[in-house]
Amino acid sequence: MVPASPRFRFPPEGGVAAGGGGGRKMADSGKGRPSAGGGKAPTAEQVVARFNRLRQEQRGLASKAAELELELNEHSLVIETLRDVDPTRKCYRMVGGILVERTVKEVLPALESNKEQISKIIATLNQQLQAKGRELNEFREQHQIRLVGEDEPRQPPGDGAGGAAAKGGSAGVLVS
Repeated sequence: MVPASPRFRFPPEGGVAAGGGGGRKMADSGKGRPSAGGGKAPTAEQVVARFNRLRQEQRGLASKAAELELELNEHSLVIETLRDVDPTRKCYRMVGGILVERTVKEVLPALESNKEQISKIIATLNQQLQAKGRELNEFREQHQIRLVGEDEPRQPPGDGAGGAAAKGGSAGVLVS
């Protein structure tokens, strides 16, 4: 159960992300309304929880991609430095937490291979990040989710009093 706070706004009963069923009878709970999945609509708390989970997954992907970008830059810097060094010169490499003595000619190909693998992983993570962003936007549109600080959707000019009634009838979830 999400505590009542100014961070979340739940739509009135019968809205897109309405919860609980209120005082409706079991016999008329699904009649007259099309349902997306054939089952009952998720509650507002479930919508918010799923939205926050999707956002957290997206942040995790972005964080991992940024971490790997830093590692890729480190590899590039080391590779560039070692290219100018005598191939028979000793160098040290951390392998599984153990410092190992090698020569530059042994370490350089391994570093270049690692750099290529990291580049491939970053590309895959970026694709996953874009897909997660699309999924998140579709979920926001489907459940009419607005983030705190976002402007209200603009009503066409000239609605007058009808605009207020239409605004009151819209249902959505406000998430911080």
